[in-house]
Amino acid sequence: MQKDSKFFDDITKMASGALGTIGDMKNELEAIIMDKCEKIFYRMNLVRREEFEVVRQLAETARAEQEKLKAELEALKASVKSRG
Repeated sequence: MQKDSKFFDDITKMASGALGTIGDMKNELEAIIMDKCEKIFYRMNLVRREEFEVVRQLAETARAEQEKLKAELEALKASVKSRG
């Protein structure tokens, strides 16, 4: 009976070790794929999402300022027309 118990304990340890190894291989593979993707994206001259969001926010701010200045200019033009 103890032989069977030891046998199952050994199989459990072996399976546990195999699962740990598979998990490590998964992590290593993910790191390799991520590195390769970053190199490809760099060569394609792509930007990261964070950089894109910063530039998009700057463009939105500049656009809002432009619209504000446009409205002010139109008001000044109307004011000049009404005087002359």
